[in-house]
Amino acid sequence: MEVELRNIYKSFGTNAVLQGVNVTLHSGEVHALMGENGAGKSTLMNILTGLHKQDKGEIFVDGKQVSYSGPIEAEENGIVFIHQEQNIWPNLSILENLFLMRPIKNKWGMLDYAKMREIAEAKCKEMSIDLPLDEEAGNCSVGQQQMTEIVRNLLIDAKMVIMDEPTAALTERETQKLFEVMRELKKRGVTIVYISHRMEEVFANCDNITVMRDGVSVCTRPVKNYALTDIVHDMVGRSITDFYPARKNKPGEVILELKNFSQGKLFKNVDFNLRKGEILGFAGLMGAGRTEIMRAFFGVDKREGGEIIFNGKPLKIDKPLDAIKAGFGFITENRKTEGLILDFSIMRNIALPSVDTFASNSVINFSRVKAFADELAKKLGVKAHSLDLEAGALSGGNQQKVVIAKWVGMKPEVIIMDEPTRGIDIAAKKDIYELMNELTASGVSIIMVSSELPEVLGMSDRIVVVHEGKIAGELMHDEATQEKIMSLATGGM
Repeated sequence: MEVELRNIYKSFGTNAVLQGVNVTLHSGEVHALMGENGAGKSTLMNILTGLHKQDKGEIFVDGKQVSYSGPIEAEENGIVFIHQEQNIWPNLSILENLFLMRPIKNKWGMLDYAKMREIAEAKCKEMSIDLPLDEEAGNCSVGQQQMTEIVRNLLIDAKMVIMDEPTAALTERETQKLFEVMRELKKRGVTIVYISHRMEEVFANCDNITVMRDGVSVCTRPVKNYALTDIVHDMVGRSITDFYPARKNKPGEVILELKNFSQGKLFKNVDFNLRKGEILGFAGLMGAGRTEIMRAFFGVDKREGGEIIFNGKPLKIDKPLDAIKAGFGFITENRKTEGLILDFSIMRNIALPSVDTFASNSVINFSRVKAFADELAKKLGVKAHSLDLEAGALSGGNQQKVVIAKWVGMKPEVIIMDEPTRGIDIAAKKDIYELMNELTASGVSIIMVSSELPEVLGMSDRIVVVHEGKIAGELMHDEATQEKIMSLATGGM
């Protein structure tokens, strides 16, 4: 399938998102679409698939001008879009989610679960993916939900597959399997549009790169002719040096201890401490229990046992409100369902944990709230034409910035950051790393859970490695390497 997008323009109100984008996509190529959050990458693909209508410009598929009425018509014509934010019904099984839009019925008009299972199992076997087909999707990991999205879209005999940050929530094995599938699709002549901020994935798996900046297509080149420094310069309009800022702050005394934390098969006898002004990295394979430990610590989930010592005194946390009152913030890995209220404005989301500080006699001073939210939005680089815009209308990366702004504004003593830069562009990542350094220099302590080993190595003062629900080991910054972390994460010494 050959697709050409010519001179595409799109505005939402006064916010000009696309201002003349030109992209040509060829059959059997993996074409990377790169740019900062808010550059217009997802909007461009939403226009191609008919979710939005361009204000100006033309779309040609195999030489014929088209304008799809919506994603369903686009899918009927062989174009599928695997979105960054998962579209999963949590109360339905994985199998039901796979066939939600295209259920298979028997001759009596009833759902043919046997046939659907046969097709699903065949596709999963083809991709060597193990999905719990009978499990409710809401009980599955973020990675399993993401793989469900991928399998659901690949069940269609697609001629073009658009993937928006597809590996953000996948394990290393799942990621490698996805790349194998991409290579197979490429052999069959399928066009793949790959939207990602992960440079190493782009260089290893893509043929061509189009960089977008501020709603304009800046440059298209073969990957082999595009240096990393050139991509970054084209994305942000400047060069970025020293990607991981130096950790000049020296951690102080121990302010937090978790002792004998346990929760069934999820984690057992977990002990660690956190120092004032420290970034404590948590590494491990997906499913090792890192996130579950943090959720239990913050009171999101119940724990069977364990003790919290904060500033030398026992602390009881049974629910998130207890943690917030104690001075803890939690940037969760799933921003869409847990980090934001999507139909609230950006301003209301940012101010939510701190709203009591703007109230006098139960009356909120909204001018102070606006000034507070505006300052934090600018500090984090949230791209939006107005803070009154609903958070759900933002790009995934800008939603993540709002989540971070919300907790930073609360001025906590301890912040848990679970995958803080997932779906964030390279320039915004550096901004967040510098913010983390600012916070720790002011005495804030950070627990950072991350699946990106370079990030863990680049930003952590100490690294705790989790393996199958237990602390496998601890490494100081100066002694830590990817090899040592992976050895501990896989059960080695």
